Amino acid sequence: MTNKDYTGGKLPESPESYWKDSTDLPEFPKLDKDIHVDVVIVGGGITGITSAYLLANKGLKVAVLEADRLLNGTTGHTTAKITAQHDLIYDELITNMGKSKARLYYEANTEALQFIKKTIDQHQIDCDFSEQDAYIYATTEGYEQKIQKEAKAYEQLRIDGALVDSIPFDIEVKNALVMRNQGQFHPIKYMNPLVQNITEQGGQIFENTTAVNVETGEQPAVLTRDGAKVTANHVLACSHFPFYEGLGLYSTRMYADRSYALAAKVNKKFPGGMYISADKPNRSLRSVTINGEEMVLIVGESHKTGQGVDTMEHYKALEEFGQQVLGLEKINYRWSAQDLTTLDKVPYIGEITAGQPNILIATGYRKWGMSNGTAAALLLCDIVLKEKNNFKELYTPSRFYANPSIKNFFVQNADVVSHLIKGKLEMTNIDPFTLSNDEGSIISVKGERKGAYKDKEGKLHIVDTTCTHMGCEVEWNSGERSWDCPCHGSRFTYTGDVMEGPAEKPLQQYDYKLLDNLTSEDSGY
Repeated sequence: MTNKDYTGGKLPESPESYWKDSTDLPEFPKLDKDIHVDVVIVGGGITGITSAYLLANKGLKVAVLEADRLLNGTTGHTTAKITAQHDLIYDELITNMGKSKARLYYEANTEALQFIKKTIDQHQIDCDFSEQDAYIYATTEGYEQKIQKEAKAYEQLRIDGALVDSIPFDIEVKNALVMRNQGQFHPIKYMNPLVQNITEQGGQIFENTTAVNVETGEQPAVLTRDGAKVTANHVLACSHFPFYEGLGLYSTRMYADRSYALAAKVNKKFPGGMYISADKPNRSLRSVTINGEEMVLIVGESHKTGQGVDTMEHYKALEEFGQQVLGLEKINYRWSAQDLTTLDKVPYIGEITAGQPNILIATGYRKWGMSNGTAAALLLCDIVLKEKNNFKELYTPSRFYANPSIKNFFVQNADVVSHLIKGKLEMTNIDPFTLSNDEGSIISVKGERKGAYKDKEGKLHIVDTTCTHMGCEVEWNSGERSWDCPCHGSRFTYTGDVMEGPAEKPLQQYDYKLLDNLTSEDSGY
């Protein structure tokens, strides 16, 4: 098959992560009674599971609460690169935080990679791990200069890397920067034995258990939506967006960003290595083995959640890129992921706010969760055990750097206000009964903004579009069949159930049968 033989239009109908589809995870019960443990961990992703694994093996009694299924969030939708090369970051960190802090960031993520490798060896985990060099490349003069600055930062920080003139693809690059001896793996195959180890050590895991608040005190208690609570000496909030903000006001200190992935069989042999473009929109490439065949993950198209073009256009852009560079035979999977970025691009890990030393958070991984999430677990474990950790000050959530924090704070929150106002003013004359099957849209009912989706069987689902977090108006995401909030990244199913926080309550449902009794004038059509 040649590049010309591929006609496109073969994107899988529904989004599904290869990592999740290829691995069977055990199921766990819902919490239905009050319990007491040493440490309660909210969130069943890489940070929560790794933290539980570490603490359970130190002899502590742990409980993990997951609102959905384990590893169903960002960990199950990652690109699964394990690297300390996080886009162009080190020159910026030196400028804003200083050389020593920038070096600590590199060391924390390198230590995370070494921990993962050691854990794989210790438990003989078959998770497709391979050591790979990581490359970031520039295709424009502006980013060529930025990569040159980043290379100088590598030299200052003694990072094992170098400038190169080309990468082994049909991509015309100005230059590229390599960080040697990084890694990639299958994240759920890696985490599955850790989950088993937690239960073997007496740890308790509960799924479909949504944490909604914390009773503070010497022994804080996590309250769940259905009434059961977990009392503990420490609470670890590892739930992507902190389910409990305390007085940290994390809604104003982070923004949510989405990206997209295709897993495809290609014509050209993949040359090894992991690649990401410095230019925007990002383009990322790495190999993956599916059913014994080498395929390629084509990732990128970053944008703020709930903002931008029709989400299916992002998949199509990646499809076009993959066809141009590698030649596509078949696209086996498509999925998307969401992560949070802090004001200074370094995660918040540690005490949720001053004065609450037994309530800890880990969030803001900026799409580099395999290394940052593991580094977070190592740090949280040391804090709980009162052991020294060199990275505590670097990641502390209470830190503040005037540049860039002040600028980014105003930029991000001005964006929130603009979308809040814009959403309230938007109206439409679309008649929900004219929607095609598997189509969603904003509609108006008696002058009020609603969201409508007609499913594949022709049933209409209507919800109130006001996000239950802070009142912004959600937008339809056609690629994932969800309602997404452009302000703080909350996401809801087409029936209104919460998919991702910070929202805790579902969107209000509206009975579509009531529309039958409305006149055209009443409904606003």
